[in-house]
Amino acid sequence: MNKPIGYWIKRLDAALEIQLDATLARIKLTRRQWHTLGTLSEGAMRPDRLEDILQPLWGGDARLRERELAALVGRGMITMIDDRLALSERGREKYHEAQRLVEDARQDLSMGIGIDEYAMALSVLERMSLNAERLAR
Repeated sequence: MNKPIGYWIKRLDAALEIQLDATLARIKLTRRQWHTLGTLSEGAMRPDRLEDILQPLWGGDARLRERELAALVGRGMITMIDDRLALSERGREKYHEAQRLVEDARQDLSMGIGIDEYAMALSVLERMSLNAERLAR
């Protein structure tokens, strides 16, 4: 299979997104909700700070952000303490459940790939990304 690296990167990215979405759907979470819970697992924060951190996931779509946050609030996973958003106990439990599922999936995805091979692949992709960004300037 003599395909260029871009082909394999796009194919892997698409497969990873499908796999992650399917994994999280088992516990009725979206990827954006999972990232939101993960961000808040580090501590309560003001809504504008959460928005800044998660901006790449929302892509400027305020309705999407509001819908995802409303779903988490409605399901009792996020609460407001003073002027900050925080995980409820239910939200913390759901986040840890998702983490376990995602970690199991990651182990399955890397089956047959040695630790050194995985580290090398990450290193090569990082360097190529930095080179491509540098050349694009």
